Amino acid sequence: MTTPDHPSPASQPSGPVVKDRIYRSPMALVGGVLLLAVVAWLGFDALINGHGRAPWLALAGMILAVPLVVAFTLRPAVFAGEDRLRIRNPFRVISLPWGEIASLRSGYSNEVVAKGGRKFQLWALPVSLRARKKAEVRKARAAADAGRGGSGRPAGRGLGGLGGFGGAGGSAGAGVPAGPTRAEADQAMDDLRELLERRGEEESAQGEISVRWAYEVVAPVVAGAVLLVILFVTG
Repeated sequence: MTTPDHPSPASQPSGPVVKDRIYRSPMALVGGVLLLAVVAWLGFDALINGHGRAPWLALAGMILAVPLVVAFTLRPAVFAGEDRLRIRNPFRVISLPWGEIASLRSGYSNEVVAKGGRKFQLWALPVSLRARKKAEVRKARAAADAGRGGSGRPAGRGLGGLGGFGGAGGSAGAGVPAGPTRAEADQAMDDLRELLERRGEEESAQGEISVRWAYEVVAPVVAGAVLLVILFVTG
């Protein structure tokens, strides 16, 4: 987690202080842990029980695979602070002051558009069309229930008790379906847009865009790939 910049008291905003927010994909974290467990199981089994070139191939494969799995599952994150947005993608870290961001765009992927026209994808906030569809269904059902006055009365009990938007309870609002009416990634983008609107004009949120390659990921990937090539060529 990044530490926010601390401007001088004279330049501090008069409004409430915005706490740092961290956005990550829970499904990516779970998938990454499972993949690492599989790689470790297969790799160490080959190292211990393999014969001939198998242990060396397993070692090179692990050196290549582990950082790639980490890069695409455990590593991606978005850090939203008072003065800047920091994006940690698989192979790069991008730091954008709020004043340099033109828009936050959502489509088939979520991305940041800088004022200079550069675009940066948010790997930590993948778009799920299925989650969007579910959220839209919940939103439509909630609107239908509100249109009936929020009575919570169960809709038709025909067809074996199926159908209708209302719940089985009789209390007000009981028919509103559980769950958010916005997909998780879309809600995160809404939060970031709110921060951009609030902090984009602040003096402390101005500056230059910084892009750094994640050599701690790139170096072992290259080393593993080179070792594999050497093993195949000399085999």
